[in-house]
Amino acid sequence: MNQPTPSLLDGPGPLLLVPDAVLLPEGPADGHAVVVTDGSFAAVGPAGELARTHPHLDPVRLPGHLLMPGFVDAHHHLTQSFGSALAFGEPSEIFRRVWVPLEGALDEEAAYVAAKLAAFEALRGGFTTVADAGTRADVDIEVIASAARDAGIRCVLGLVCNDADDENPSVLDSAEKHLLRYDGDPLIHPSLAVSIPEAATEKTLRHTARLAAEAGAVVQIHVNEHLAGVERSLVLHGLRPLEHLHSIGALGPQLLAAHATLLTPRELTLLADTGTAVSYNPVASAWKGNAVAPATTMAERGIRFGLGTDGTRGDGFRLTEAAEFAQRLAYGLVTGDSSCGAGWTWLEHATRGGADAVGLGARTGTIAEGLAADFLLVDVTNPELALSWDLPWELVRRGNRDQITAVFVEGRMRLWRGAPVGWDGEALVRRAAGIARAAVRRAAITRVHPTSTAAREASTVR
Repeated sequence: MNQPTPSLLDGPGPLLLVPDAVLLPEGPADGHAVVVTDGSFAAVGPAGELARTHPHLDPVRLPGHLLMPGFVDAHHHLTQSFGSALAFGEPSEIFRRVWVPLEGALDEEAAYVAAKLAAFEALRGGFTTVADAGTRADVDIEVIASAARDAGIRCVLGLVCNDADDENPSVLDSAEKHLLRYDGDPLIHPSLAVSIPEAATEKTLRHTARLAAEAGAVVQIHVNEHLAGVERSLVLHGLRPLEHLHSIGALGPQLLAAHATLLTPRELTLLADTGTAVSYNPVASAWKGNAVAPATTMAERGIRFGLGTDGTRGDGFRLTEAAEFAQRLAYGLVTGDSSCGAGWTWLEHATRGGADAVGLGARTGTIAEGLAADFLLVDVTNPELALSWDLPWELVRRGNRDQITAVFVEGRMRLWRGAPVGWDGEALVRRAAGIARAAVRRAAITRVHPTSTAAREASTVR
C-alpha cells in the first residue's frame, strides 16, 4: 500500500485529497474526498464526482487513512505549560498556590516559549484550535498570539478583564481594543476572560458580555468549578456563581462557562434557556476537581458544550475517552446507562460542538464546503482501528495521538508524524526545559502534596 508523503501534502494547493473515508457529522463516508484551497474546503463529496468536477487536480490518494475534523480544546491555559506535575496530587483551587505565582514569574521570552510549547503539544494531540482563557503573565497579549501563530494552531485568545480588587476604568477600553486587534488574522480570534465571577465588578461582567456579543466573540469565565467558589459566591451575593451571572444579565450565547461541574437543576435550565455554552473538562475533574459536569444531561437538554483539557494533557483522543469514561463513572453506572452518549456524542462535542462553544462554529469544526480546512489524517491500519466494526466508537475508546499522520490548520500541514513542519520542535523542547526550571525557581509556589517519590518514601516509613 502506497503511503502518503509530506511532499505531496505540504504545498500551496489546491489539493484533491482522497482518503479511505471522510468523517462527516452523520458518520464516516467511505469513498469521499475533499478539495482544499486558500485555507478552506472548496468541495466535499464522493471522490469520483470531485475528480470529474476538478479535472485539473491530480488526486492525492491517502490509502488507509481517515480524514476527520481537528479537535477543538474549549478550555486551555497556554502559559501554564511549565507547571506540569506541580499540580499533581494537589487539592482544588490550586490557581492561588501554583498558577498565579508561576505565571507571575514569566517574562516575555518565558511566556512565549510556554505558550508555544503548549501549542506544540496540542497539535501533536490532534487539536487544531485551542481556547486560551487568558494569562496572568505581565506581558503584551501579542506574545501569546505570536506563539500560537508561529506554532500554526488556531487560537481563541482571552484577555483577562479582572478588576474587582482594583477597579480599573481602563479594563473595558482594553477589552474593546483587544476585540478589534486581530481583525482579519486567520488564526487568532480575540476573546475576553474573567477568572471567576468574583474577580470582576458587576459593571465589567455586564459590559464584557455586551462587547463580546456585539463582536461575535466569547467571554470565558470559570464557573461552578469548586465547592469553595460556590461558597464564596453564596457569601458575597447570596447566589451561586451561575445564578449571580444570570442576575446581572451576563448569561447568553457569548458566555463560555469553563467547568460548570456543580450545577443544580435550575442552573441547567438557565444554561438551556439562555444559550450559554460550557466547556466540559473531564480530565480536570479527575485530577483536581470536586465533581463531573453532567454532560449527558446537557446533551439531552440541548445545552451547548465543548470538551476542554484545562491544560492537563494535549491528546484529543484521550480527551474524548475521558469525556465518556467520566460520564459512565459519575452517572451511567448508577442509572444503568450502558451507552453514555453512544460514542458519537463525544466526537461531536470534541469537534463541531467545541467549535460552536468557543464562537467558531461558522469557521471550523466540521468537514464541510466553505469552512476552514482544519483536519487530521488518521491512520486506520493499526491494530487498534484496522478491524473496525464501529469507527466512531473505536476512535473514542481506542484512538490515540500516535495514529495521527498529519495535522492541517487553515489548509496548511502543521504537523507530520508528530513533528512540526517548518520549525524545530526538539529545539523548542530543549529551550523550554531550561527556561522552565528558572521560572519555577523564581515563582513562590506553595505545594501541599509532596512529589510522588517523597510520598512513596513516607508511605514506607513506619
